[in-house]
Order: sequence, then structure tokens, then C-alpha cells
Amino acid sequence: MSASTVTPPSGPEAGHLPTTDTTKVKRAATSSFLGSMLEYYDFYIYASAAALIFPTVFFPDSGHAALLSLATFGVAYVARPVGDVVLGHFGDRVGRKKIMLLTLIMMGAATFFIGCIPSADSIGVFAPILLVLMRIAQGISAAGEQSGASSLTLEHAPEGRRAFFCSWTLNGTQAGFILASLVFLPIAALPDDILYTWGWRIPFWGSLIVLIAAYIMRLKLEEPEEFIEQQESKAVAKLPVADLLRTHSANLVRVICCAFIAVVSTIFSVFGLAFATTEEVGIPKSTMLWVAIAANAVALISQPAWAMLSDRIGRRPLFIGGALGSAVFIYVYFGAIASGNVPLIFLAAIGLMSVFYAAPNAIWPSFYSEMFNTKVRYSGIAIGTQVGFALAGFAPAIGNALMGGDKTHWMPVAILTSVACVICAISAFTAKETFRTPLKELGNPI
Repeated sequence: MSASTVTPPSGPEAGHLPTTDTTKVKRAATSSFLGSMLEYYDFYIYASAAALIFPTVFFPDSGHAALLSLATFGVAYVARPVGDVVLGHFGDRVGRKKIMLLTLIMMGAATFFIGCIPSADSIGVFAPILLVLMRIAQGISAAGEQSGASSLTLEHAPEGRRAFFCSWTLNGTQAGFILASLVFLPIAALPDDILYTWGWRIPFWGSLIVLIAAYIMRLKLEEPEEFIEQQESKAVAKLPVADLLRTHSANLVRVICCAFIAVVSTIFSVFGLAFATTEEVGIPKSTMLWVAIAANAVALISQPAWAMLSDRIGRRPLFIGGALGSAVFIYVYFGAIASGNVPLIFLAAIGLMSVFYAAPNAIWPSFYSEMFNTKVRYSGIAIGTQVGFALAGFAPAIGNALMGGDKTHWMPVAILTSVACVICAISAFTAKETFRTPLKELGNPI
């Protein structure tokens, strides 16, 4: 046999893995990043406005304006579980892409219309009612976004790199936070007569720019092969939620408890901002917005790094370590704020959000997704995360109530946050390690 006819060996037996085409997963990760950036730009401009603007605009005559405003932030988290069931059902039935397009449009439209709502001085009680309705629409949209993005990216990702590619969904969240904070910096500096009339509306109207870019990118997405195979073989679940409860109830409970880690994020971004800028504490609004920008900017680097490490050593050690680290460092962060030491506040925020919280935040899109099989993955992540996130949504309002009349009494809020982190860590400890499990074998009972 001549040398020209010899077929060189290929595959693992040749000492290397076959080349994997990553075009589809890169497109999915980019789309997930942009979509998540829009969703959470919209979400965080609401968070900033709820802490700084809405008490004056929508609750001017209330003796509990701050508490009511923070409660509207939490309303979206009540709507999320309802959206989970509906969006998860259709995401597992008709496909990830269609539902992800729907959630994008819903969030963009709701955010734009929030910027159009007249103040309470103009239309009275109808102003906060309209605000709550739009906030509910935001919550339903957010319920389907990250679960759909995580499912689609995981199902496109090559073995051994699932956490890295899935982490870009949450990197989009950090980018949205940064963008929202940057937009609010000049807005917060406006004179009160401009800020409380039309100035605060600009960030809400500006979301249309991100919406258009994300929508164009999302149109190019393809459904994962694993999902298409199930559709063609008619193996798609008729009632994904029923199948989920019957076959994956234990993992569903695990995800709900693990999702308590989001309390760290909302306490940091909403309660921390409101607490630090009170007259009693006296940190300038612009300083706290820069603190948030710095912490999330560093997280843009640390999150993919944590995800890459989890592809090598596993999900559980890093997830648990990050949760327990957050449980401890929340005291450092609030202590720094109470001290008024600005450099220390920056360092504590980076330690909390960019180091410890970044680990579970980067890993959960793959960690949770790997707990479910393709038939119920969208529903499982959607319902599990959003039920767990409900605590996170109301954590700022709960924290405000726990302080009582003392605006400097942050210890109960830190305890609330650390307890949520410990519950999260315990739940993750009971989960199966899945970083080396092939895609088709994911979701098998423990």
C-alpha cells in the first residue's frame, strides 16, 4: 500500500480530540450576552430609580415612600414564577429561540413605557398602578430570558467548555449593570427640577437602542441539535412542567435553594445603594454608582475565569466556596459603608461581588442546566431560579423593614444575606457533580 493511500488516524486514539465547530455556540453565547445585557440594563435602571427617584415621583405623599418604592422592585419577582411556568412550557415545547425573542421584546417595551408614565402629581394613584403593571411585565420577561439563554448555550456548547460559554449569559447581566450605572451617573447629577420631571426617563427610553442590537443578533440563532432531534422523534414533553415535577423534583428544590444566592446581588445593588446614600450615612450617590461599576467591571473578567476553572475541577467546589465567601464578606461590605471610608468601600465591593459572588454567579447557568434533561431543561431552570429569586426580589424591602427606625442598623440585613448564602451552599453540596457528564446523559436521577 502506497503512502498516499494511508488514512491517518483520527479521534481520541490519535492522541487528540476532533476539532469542534464552535460557530453556533459562540453565536449563542454572544446572543445570550446581548439579550441578558438588555434585560438587566432595564432591570438595574429600575433598581437605581427605585432607590433614588421613584419615592419622590410615584409616592410623594406616603410616609413610607422608600419602602413602597423598593416593594415595587420586588413585585417583578412575584410575577416571575408565573412567567416561568408559561415560558418554560413553550420553551421546552416549541423551542428556545422563539421564546427568547418574545422575552426580549417584552422587556424592551415594558421599560420604554415605564419612562412614559406620568408622575403621581399628574394622575394620582394611577401612576404607581401603571408602574407596577410594567414591572410585572419586566418580571415575566426576565423569568424566561436567562433560563432560555442558559439552555440554548449549554446545548450548543462542546464538552469540557460548557460553563465557560454559559457564563456569558451572566456576563451580560454584569454588563447591563455597568451600562445602567454609567447612564445613571449624569442623570443623578441633574438638578432636582429636571431629574424628577423628565431627566429620570432618559435611561428608560434609551433601552430601545440595546433592544434593536440584541434582536438582530438573536434572529441568527439556531435551535440546538439535541432539541431538534427530540422534536423530530416526537420525544418532546407534552406537559414539561408535569414531567419536571414527576422526574426532577429533587433537583428543582435544589435549584430553588441555590438561587437564594441572588439575595447578595439585590442587597448590594438596591439596598446597599439606598442605605449608603441616606442622610445618616451620607455617601454621595455618584460614589456608590462608581462602586457598583467597579465591582461589576472586575466581575466581567473574574466570572469567565471561574467558569473555565469549573470546567476543569467541577461546579460544586467553586459554587459552594463562593456562596460561603459571600456569607462572610457581606459584613465587610456593610462595615465599610458604615465607616464612610470610600477606598475601603471599593475594595469590599470588589471582594464581595467580583471575587466571591462572581463564582456561583458564573457557574449557575451551567450547574443548574446540567441538573435537567433536554425535555424539561428550560422549565426546570426557569421555575427553579425564579422561585428562589423571589426572596432576592423582596430582600431590599425586607432589609429596609428590619432596620426599623434606625437608618444605620445594617446588621440584620447582613444576617439575612448570610443565611441565604448558607442555605444555598448546603443545597449545592447535595447536588451531583456534572461537569464531566455528556450532554445526552444529563438529568438522570441521582
